[in-house]
Amino acid sequence: MNAIEKIRKRAAAKIKTIVLPEYEDPRTLEAVEIVRKESLANVIVLTPDMIDKNLKEKYIQQYYELYQSKDIDLETVKKLFSDNLYYAAMMTREGRADGLVAGAIHTTADVARACIRCIGLDERFTIASSCFIMDLPNCEYGDNGTFIFADCGVIPDPNARQLSCIAFTAAELAGKVLGITPRVAFLSYSTKGSARTKSAEKIAEALVSLKALSPDILADGELQGDAAIVPEVAEIKCPDSPINGKANVLIFPNLEAGNICYKLVQRLSGCRAIGPLFLGLNKPASDLSRGCFAEDIVDSVAVTALRSQ
Repeated sequence: MNAIEKIRKRAAAKIKTIVLPEYEDPRTLEAVEIVRKESLANVIVLTPDMIDKNLKEKYIQQYYELYQSKDIDLETVKKLFSDNLYYAAMMTREGRADGLVAGAIHTTADVARACIRCIGLDERFTIASSCFIMDLPNCEYGDNGTFIFADCGVIPDPNARQLSCIAFTAAELAGKVLGITPRVAFLSYSTKGSARTKSAEKIAEALVSLKALSPDILADGELQGDAAIVPEVAEIKCPDSPINGKANVLIFPNLEAGNICYKLVQRLSGCRAIGPLFLGLNKPASDLSRGCFAEDIVDSVAVTALRSQ
């Protein structure tokens, strides 16, 4: 049983309610049929006739009161709520849904903005980021071919503290959703000072910050990709590394590296990529690539349901 099958099985064991606001997208509708057939979640497809006008007015007022200090006016808020995405995010905030999945027709920036503002940030971190679950076929690396890649969707150029928060929340997801022991690698183009740059210094600081958050976590950096995941290379480049070339949670130094890498791995290896899964929110929410397939939406619904258990 691969990682995706395990996720679907665990999601089906305790049904949660997931809202999908992109009712007009045919891939979403196809995914809903599969989710219902496999009993993975109770899905709410947020069609216009399902919008409660009184509840919408309530949400508009709540949102306005939350952000009026930032010079947002009521008319602007009403325009935001002309998009079902914001209504769905407020439903999730309020507990009418356990999680949200969108992004088939919205940009990541649009989905992230709605989720951050409506669902809110976990006060432990006060930042939102994202990760992908990468399930590679016939792969000996990671956790039998399973990895977490982060951040691939939200923070363009994270500082050291942000990198440590990304690493902590990604490792937390690896343990809770995949049931694996996270082994975190902060990736770079250098290994352990082989190149002395501000980027390498930032990563070293991020590792110290992560250890302060979670002293027992298995983590190391900065590491080149091969030193992170290939034990034989790690033995040469970083023999004292606590992860021994067996990393399964890969933390990228910036968004460019993370996004490029996940898309290349997905397309060149036949990998199943689930995400972006938002990290650091008060409730689980998942974004989608606008190039996604129906099965990708099913996987995201299953993961989001599992995270909400």
